[in-house]
Amino acid sequence: MFQVNDNYQKLPGSYLFSTIGKKVSAFSAANPDKKVIRLGIGDVTQPIAPAIIAAMHKAVDEMSKAETFHGYAPDLGYDFLRNAIVEHDYRARGCDISADEIFVSDGAKSDSGNIQELFDVHNRIAVCDPVYPVYVDSNVMAGRTGTYDAATERWSDVIYMPCTMENDFVPDFPKETPDMIYLCLPNNPTGTTITKAQLQEWVDYANKAGAVIIYDAAYEAYISEPDVAHSIYECEGARTCAIELKSFSKNAGFTGVRLGYAVVPKDLKCGEVSLNAMWARRHGTKFNGAPYIVQRAGEAVYSAEGKAQLKEQVAYYMKNASVIKAGLKEAGYTVFGGVNAPYIWLKTPAGMTSWEFFDHLLEHANVVGTPGSGFGPSGEGYFRLTAFGSYENTVAAIERIKAL
Repeated sequence: MFQVNDNYQKLPGSYLFSTIGKKVSAFSAANPDKKVIRLGIGDVTQPIAPAIIAAMHKAVDEMSKAETFHGYAPDLGYDFLRNAIVEHDYRARGCDISADEIFVSDGAKSDSGNIQELFDVHNRIAVCDPVYPVYVDSNVMAGRTGTYDAATERWSDVIYMPCTMENDFVPDFPKETPDMIYLCLPNNPTGTTITKAQLQEWVDYANKAGAVIIYDAAYEAYISEPDVAHSIYECEGARTCAIELKSFSKNAGFTGVRLGYAVVPKDLKCGEVSLNAMWARRHGTKFNGAPYIVQRAGEAVYSAEGKAQLKEQVAYYMKNASVIKAGLKEAGYTVFGGVNAPYIWLKTPAGMTSWEFFDHLLEHANVVGTPGSGFGPSGEGYFRLTAFGSYENTVAAIERIKAL
């Protein structure tokens, strides 16, 4: 008789955003006359920029002719895209990264879930709390997290680094020594970040502890302050301790197109074992490469026209963030984020849990957000709103909340 991976049975409930989707669907079915505004999941709403669409059309036309047709993509990515990434995302910022350290994928979510496969099951992970659920859940599936305590909502073998109002949402170095450290900066869900100097301290800590940092930089394009690093490789010593994950979803609107990449430096080793070589082997075995049309779209992100158009798009979403933050403050809420990230993190009203506030907003304002407790126990009493809606819906949602 076949056996299943019992680790999947340890996962509590369904994925956070699946639960939200079910609740919203049930409400809409019971209240078909209500217009629900969704500021929950971080999905973009603006169309893909014209320069990128033009590149996709050109690539589609190439696929119609035998002499320019492309079949399977190189499993690690086309050179034209890997070279563009190196030039614009790294060398332009003084980072020492080469094209053979770039691994093109179908998005940062896949990479953040798959990267743990490189590491022994006995390695201990450290995560910020609250945290993007994929980091923890993928390690649960691998059997790396121990047992779950429903009362504390914590896993026995996970090292939690609380990020709350009391420490300005900046994690302290853990008391226990981790093997793998997950950092998402600018942060999802809190919308906050740390300075380059603070990030350098994490790099120094990881190198001293012999730990690896899994650095999720999906929201890098939204950084507005000069003392915040756009890449962990701006920090000295990061090549020997860090893997960086990047996405085209939030900077270029590729949530429905799917493209991202991981950076695994050749200097990152466990003894004499190269993690770059391991990831190349894993990538080649389990991934057939992102489509040619999509990679040409990714290349267009770095064109002069693409950069200019995406700068306007980022500004559009950050204008929404300003509207949300100002409106909530006016309504008396305690609010964080929205400066270097498209997320607003707020304290729930006194006496309300995160899910109670979710239900309250849905029922009385017909606005959907994300309960902070869904991101971890330290997220209880907080709530996330996204700036990725349309400007009109964002304004309307905040007016509804202010009227409560």
